[in-house]
Amino acid sequence: MNAPIPEPTLNAAQVLDEVSRAWDDDIVHRLEDYIRIPAKSPAFDADWEKNGFIDTAVWDATTWVHAQKVEGLTLEIIRLEGRTPVLFFEVAASSGAAEIAPAASNQTVLMYGHLDKQPEFTGWRSDLGPWTPKYENGKLYGRGGADDGYAVYASIAAIQALKSQNTAHPRIVGLIETCEESGSYDLLPYIDALRTRMGDVALVICLDSGAGNYDQLWFTSSLRGMASGVLKVEILTEGMHSGEASGLVPSSFRIMRHVLDRLEDSATGRLLPAAFHCEVPADRLAQTQATAAILGDEVHKRFPWAHYDCGGSTAFALPTTTDPVQGLLNRTWAPTLSVTGAEGFPDFKNAGNVLRPYTAFKLSLRLPPLVDAGMAVQQLKRLLEDNAPYQARVTFEGEGSATGWNAPSTAPWFEQALNAASQTYFGAPCGYIGQGGTIPLMSLLSEGFPKAQMMVCGVLGPKSNAHGPNEFLHVPYAKKLTAAVAHVIAQVR
Repeated sequence: MNAPIPEPTLNAAQVLDEVSRAWDDDIVHRLEDYIRIPAKSPAFDADWEKNGFIDTAVWDATTWVHAQKVEGLTLEIIRLEGRTPVLFFEVAASSGAAEIAPAASNQTVLMYGHLDKQPEFTGWRSDLGPWTPKYENGKLYGRGGADDGYAVYASIAAIQALKSQNTAHPRIVGLIETCEESGSYDLLPYIDALRTRMGDVALVICLDSGAGNYDQLWFTSSLRGMASGVLKVEILTEGMHSGEASGLVPSSFRIMRHVLDRLEDSATGRLLPAAFHCEVPADRLAQTQATAAILGDEVHKRFPWAHYDCGGSTAFALPTTTDPVQGLLNRTWAPTLSVTGAEGFPDFKNAGNVLRPYTAFKLSLRLPPLVDAGMAVQQLKRLLEDNAPYQARVTFEGEGSATGWNAPSTAPWFEQALNAASQTYFGAPCGYIGQGGTIPLMSLLSEGFPKAQMMVCGVLGPKSNAHGPNEFLHVPYAKKLTAAVAHVIAQVR
């Protein structure tokens, strides 16, 4: 009979102390440097290669990782022709202080993050800015620190904590991309190129997600998909005096509203095509109910609602629902439409009495995790373009799509490891939450490694406001998350 495999042991207090010191003494400062780099994703910087900001962010991270001198780590920047670069590292499996190698020694943990950023956006607090880091009350403000510049630094800090205690761990690889905010369109070629080097992936750790609060470890159980594109309505070849043309020439904006009514009930926000909806799995519904009990009204109170004076009292804008269960489902398992940009409108100071020749909207359609994004783009085009009112020229040009993701069934060892890590470092059980955002990598990895467990988590908790103004990274939470990641890696079986 084989001798039993010794359970990995970690001194939790030592792990948290080590990763906390790494954050305080080094990582926060490295992230301040990172925030100063306007490394916008290619979708927002067509000259990204010429400008060199993405390369600077990758090189800075590479230099820092080398400086940590992690035992058994190799690191390289990989470039495929015409594509954004990736940072790839490998750490050999170690039996640590055990007399025999751990059972997971032939398996791999894959750690993921990205270094490209969203654009600046407007509305930053007067003393803040997207490229001007500020560390205040445990929060590091600036674009990209939380989404997702911290990932490579936290990953290495977690690995170093395992090494410091001579703890057995499986082989670990890291894939840090620079195209995520553009839909990760460069990622699949890299996955294909690196597939044999990734090995037998037993666990994927993705540090690019969110948290329901800052009081416990949060496991992302699902991610919505996305279909985006530009809808344009053209009725004239040039602008005309509105007094002369209006009433005879239909407004391109009114036609736009008419066309969008095919897609969305404007009174409720419900998407009309049945194909954009799916049934919520029973386990996800049960988890949503449990999460709603934890978060309560914070499900909707976390957002910066507009408010105004109303006869001596303050009135606030209202959410679509105040029921926490329905609110969580609306933002994770329901399709929703957002208009994220517009063209064809002059600014106010140049807005004369002219009937505009066209209106164009950039549409972002969030899709439930089980809805195919490619199908959604095709249906959008048919729905919006067919039988245009007044025979106007109506076009929809898809700009990108990504199918969502639903986490695989959780293996007993993995569920135990998540709860143990959360209890150890947060003093509360692990929470399960769906996210409304999209991480294209996850569906790709689930297809490529169907037996792997997926630890999708992150630091984007209440008011952290990724993609918007005043984005911040909650450093105390990041420290505990880093320690929790180390704990889970040590439990891989």
